Amino acid sequence: MLDAKTEALREVEEYVLAQAEPTTETELKLEVRDSVVAATASMVAARDHLLSLQREDGHWCGELEGDTILESEYLMLLWFLGHRVDSRFERGCRYIRSKQLDEGGWAIYPGGPADPSASVKAYFVLKLFGDDPEAEHMRRARERILELGGVSACNSFTKLYLSMFGQWRWDDAPAVPPELILLPRWFYINIYEMSSWSRAIVIPLSMIWAVRPVCEVPIDIDELIPHRRFLKRGETWGERSWFAFFRGVDRAIKVGDRVGLFKPFRRRSLDLCEEWITERFEQSAGLAAIFPSIVNAVIALRLRGCDADDPRLRSQIEELEKLEIVEGEPGRETLRLQPCCSPVWDTSLSLNALLESGVEAGQDELQQAVAWLLDREVRRPGDWQIKNPGVEPGGWYFEYANEFYPDCDDTAEVLAVLGRARCEDPELEQRRLDAIRRALAWQLSMQNRDGGWGAFDKNCDRELLTYIPFADHNAMIVPSSVDVTARTVEALTLHLGAEHEAVGRAVSYLEREQESDGSWYGRWGANYIYGTWLAMSALAAVGRADSKACQRGSQWLLEVQNEDGGWGETLHSYVDSSCKGQGESTAAQTGWAILGLLAAHSSDLAIGRCVRVKAALDRAVSYLAETQLADGSWRDEAWTGTGFPEVFYLRYHYYDRFFPLQALAMFRRILGEDTSCV
Repeated sequence: MLDAKTEALREVEEYVLAQAEPTTETELKLEVRDSVVAATASMVAARDHLLSLQREDGHWCGELEGDTILESEYLMLLWFLGHRVDSRFERGCRYIRSKQLDEGGWAIYPGGPADPSASVKAYFVLKLFGDDPEAEHMRRARERILELGGVSACNSFTKLYLSMFGQWRWDDAPAVPPELILLPRWFYINIYEMSSWSRAIVIPLSMIWAVRPVCEVPIDIDELIPHRRFLKRGETWGERSWFAFFRGVDRAIKVGDRVGLFKPFRRRSLDLCEEWITERFEQSAGLAAIFPSIVNAVIALRLRGCDADDPRLRSQIEELEKLEIVEGEPGRETLRLQPCCSPVWDTSLSLNALLESGVEAGQDELQQAVAWLLDREVRRPGDWQIKNPGVEPGGWYFEYANEFYPDCDDTAEVLAVLGRARCEDPELEQRRLDAIRRALAWQLSMQNRDGGWGAFDKNCDRELLTYIPFADHNAMIVPSSVDVTARTVEALTLHLGAEHEAVGRAVSYLEREQESDGSWYGRWGANYIYGTWLAMSALAAVGRADSKACQRGSQWLLEVQNEDGGWGETLHSYVDSSCKGQGESTAAQTGWAILGLLAAHSSDLAIGRCVRVKAALDRAVSYLAETQLADGSWRDEAWTGTGFPEVFYLRYHYYDRFFPLQALAMFRRILGEDTSCV
């Protein structure tokens, strides 16, 4: 039986033979190997593969992979909840061991350096569940952790978790007082000036800090606490001043707490925190539908006296269990955790790729997927209304359920789908039109004062909050980003036209954010290739493909193309910008670069101009065709997704499915001629 790719190529070759009469066998071979034919064959196989991944109810959802901090924290939670005999311990530890670096520590992405927080948590969990500290792998881990600075070098959240298990002094962990919830909106620092994910993590964490529990464990990790203090490097004088100021505030809060200063407010604060998180359990796949906030909520509720039968506690534990992935041979299974699920994101991106590849919007699979998306439109108020009042709810979230937190990135991508897909059923078509109207109004209302869009909150950009001691997870605020803004520009242009005032402000923002070398920073994808693709696509969408900014972006992409024809960029570019555009080629990042170049040069390419760009695209198509697997897919081992830059990264398991497909389809549409055979 022929594999999917071979079958697709055979069909295209038959079509070429039927349409052309070359004079020699050599001419025939050259024609069949033409890049458009190769792109078409690869596209057909990739399209069929993506359709095969669609679930019965119409949506797509690939695995979302994170680092071992997830498994470590999950096993710590199980111990905290009283589990002492559980197969998940052995499975989780087996997975953690498998991810240890040769040098001894654990990284937060494949190919990255050892990270102190990930390494300390892994070491603690392995020792807790029976690994001999003198075993070779533990010795290597210990030596590497001490080289990194030991527990002192860990981030605040790690120190708070270790404090719960008696491995770090609560007084040496940052203060997270529950009285934060009492601070009024007019106060410069309040919970609604924090990013949505920080808010959802910090509120239950503050409940934990107020109690300061110590869960007994039979071991300690004193050997990881060096006698020297770890000093953070690379801070400017101004940064040192603000860090020093907030460390002083931190000490004052702890002193005030010890002498009972907050006692009159503590009960009220804890009650409000509990009410706050409980309200957000509704219509959500756990608190904010993300792993860390759900874990914190479970611990907080237990400390508030909830037993295992409490429906609120049970609901959060069940959501965590849905994130488990067990695989491997019997007796050798491993357990890993997803940080959350990405069905709305994966479904909308899959639909846009399929529509680009020529699948008719009226096809049953697409109609079902559109209906699935419409069922997940946000129709209730959420946290976003605090800074954006008087706007009707609309938009979409990222996960299976997260009604309090629609986001601008998902909303823009779904708007792009709904702008291209009509519904056959009249009732569903009216729902589509109504959803578009509401989503456009919501998205427009979320534009920031600088003309851009952030992910979840409007004007969430108070830089001062990033100096608070517990803010070192690099996600305390969510200012405008190039990628979310660019995706929004494309969606608004599709529905409202390029002349809309909001679009003009956004384009000005994009042009201001361009780097000196022509690239753009990518907040939610790795990294400058991602940002540059989206910025160029947005500029092209508003008719500015020939602008200096767009052409400079094109020049940068051409300069960083790899010898094999693909593009790649390591996540290390978030730490060191000199690494931008550098890394082994991946299918996803190659797809992004192709899409950016095609957007910037579509008109000229269609009439045979831009020889250099055409040559680069031909090489890129060859790379994708040569690396495509027999089932029509690709497999990127490198991670290309971003959670919190420098702190938490992601591997979207479907990025190497729909982005290459979309790129090949767009290449075929712009440069091909008659492709009715597909």
